[in-house]
Amino acid sequence: MSETVLVTGSTGFIGRRLLRHLAEEGNRVRVFLRPESNGGDLAEGVEVVRGSFEDKDALAGAVRGVDRIVHLAGVTKALDEDGYDAGNVMPVRNLLAAASEHNPGLKRFLLVSSLTVAGPASEGRDGVGEHDIPAPVSAYGRSKLRAEALCMEYSATMPVTIVRPPAVYGPGDRDVLQVFQMLARGVLVSAGNAAKQRFSMIYVDDLVCGMMMAARSDRSAGRIYYITSPRSYSWDELIAAVQPVLGLKRIYRLLLPKPLVFAVGTVIGSVGSFCKKAPLINRDKANELVQDFWVCSSGQAETDLGFTAETTLEEGVAKTIAWYRSNGWL
Repeated sequence: MSETVLVTGSTGFIGRRLLRHLAEEGNRVRVFLRPESNGGDLAEGVEVVRGSFEDKDALAGAVRGVDRIVHLAGVTKALDEDGYDAGNVMPVRNLLAAASEHNPGLKRFLLVSSLTVAGPASEGRDGVGEHDIPAPVSAYGRSKLRAEALCMEYSATMPVTIVRPPAVYGPGDRDVLQVFQMLARGVLVSAGNAAKQRFSMIYVDDLVCGMMMAARSDRSAGRIYYITSPRSYSWDELIAAVQPVLGLKRIYRLLLPKPLVFAVGTVIGSVGSFCKKAPLINRDKANELVQDFWVCSSGQAETDLGFTAETTLEEGVAKTIAWYRSNGWL
């Protein structure tokens, strides 16, 4: 059955793939865009509502009459906790309030959160699960946790679901692109103990499928899920997947010790604060980079939702690099 789905953050990497997925299913899609956002490349038939997350009238128009809301919008870089709250907490608070007032029959509010809410795992095989107590190690993770808490406050009167993806890669992504660009030059620079580190990853189209399964399942209301690959990966496994696609015989490794990473983060962060501009890395982000195990378990999503990420690392890497090359990014 066709539904009307409101998507925020639709111009981002995940948002674009979600819009395509929803359109292929035959859904009616509505997006909420900031006044300055460029929506010129949106597909025909997508309804656009413009406004800020502080504009109550615009939010009312956005949420009214939709069946489901998928909230993807947010910030990954900010100067301080207040900046993260402005980008990740305030929008959730106001969107929930608007939905509660103007769409009491809403079928589901889906918040796309982050593995950083949980913090790193203590080991690299099973990783963190939904029942583990969150222990974020960054301002970004703490802001996403506060956004989750707001959702749960509404869970008694509104069907809300939260998903926490790990690192996401695929066509159109610019974050993991930086890793592929290094590898294409035959070099990998990594922070912390690269020989020990393991991490969860998921191909973007698998994530989108898992998100919508969570948004539609009767079992998922009021719950949190990690939407991730069935297992974690090491840097060696990522290199092994990338090498044949890029045609590289050897990759040189440069390992940055933790003290150096923190020192660089401190210096660049101080410059960013002085210039009033969010830097790519600061001491806070450095604390994320040096962790050993950014790993989460897909078990609960498999049990409750029947979700399993179908794209292997090798398949996902090949598709992603092919897209980068065809678009001149690599």
